[in-house]
Amino acid sequence: MTTYFKDFDLTNFWDDSQYALKEYVDKTPSDADIAKIELELGYKLPASYLYLMKMHNGGIPVNTCFPTAEPTSWAEDHVAVTGIFNIGFEKAYSLGGNLGSRFMIEDWGYPDIGVYFADCPSAGHDMILLDYRKCGKNGEPEVVHVDQEDDYKITFLAKDFESFIKGLVHEESYDTSLLDYQDDLDMIQQAAFTPLLQSLCDAHQLHPNIANIIRKISLAILEEKNFFALHADPQSYLLYDLQFMLYTQQHNVVAMKDYLEIYPSIMSLEGDFSTGGYSPAFVQDWAKEKTKLQQVKQSKQGLRFTDEYLDSIHLALKPYQ
Repeated sequence: MTTYFKDFDLTNFWDDSQYALKEYVDKTPSDADIAKIELELGYKLPASYLYLMKMHNGGIPVNTCFPTAEPTSWAEDHVAVTGIFNIGFEKAYSLGGNLGSRFMIEDWGYPDIGVYFADCPSAGHDMILLDYRKCGKNGEPEVVHVDQEDDYKITFLAKDFESFIKGLVHEESYDTSLLDYQDDLDMIQQAAFTPLLQSLCDAHQLHPNIANIIRKISLAILEEKNFFALHADPQSYLLYDLQFMLYTQQHNVVAMKDYLEIYPSIMSLEGDFSTGGYSPAFVQDWAKEKTKLQQVKQSKQGLRFTDEYLDSIHLALKPYQ
């Protein structure tokens, strides 16, 4: 029986933070789980990937950077990994999850040439791929970086999955994280809101300190992730809720697609207080969930949160008041 990762210490490979355990890590996959995911993906997973997942099924590695010979949208000399997807279907960050490999292909337009097994800090705008173009669907795939921001440019990383894992290095090797964190902290604490968001806050009456509440929730996101971005976590969803609540208090929204068109001007792309970009898929998934759960309904004034759901939002805001 072949043993993988010889002369490589996996003891401290994973960073089992609360966020990692909640979002990425799942139970040990069975042979049936593996067969099911391979059937859905259409590719035979590398034996070294299976070996690692049977030891620890998905997660966030301690070393999150991989050197590159050419620039990418992330950096001049490396790419960064947020987490490695587990073999499963239940969690969002699993190969078969709602943010997994097929989702990135079908909803984001990534090339259908393999298995997207790791996400990056850009919230979907670049991914790490097991590339089967040379080896066929049952062979040993290379590992590449796919850059959605650059017309899905493909950058070679490693000859196989094991080499990729062994080649990961700590972010301190390229450390700008403290400066980036401080920049985000200064922005959250001091930067002016976009004109639209400021006008919505000024018009809101129930919570006179709504602007400070937004800053406090944003700060909690920064402290958890070490960067400010809205994804699919509860605090991000609370900010999505707040933005929609504030906007619909002042504007009629006939259809959710109309709100999604205006959304980037609230907090994502304009003004000093901004995430600096956004992932449309995350906001779209939020909107689908609100609609599916009937937390958003049509009224005479257009789409609105139900009174019951508004009560739950006000309750969720109490820790930030």
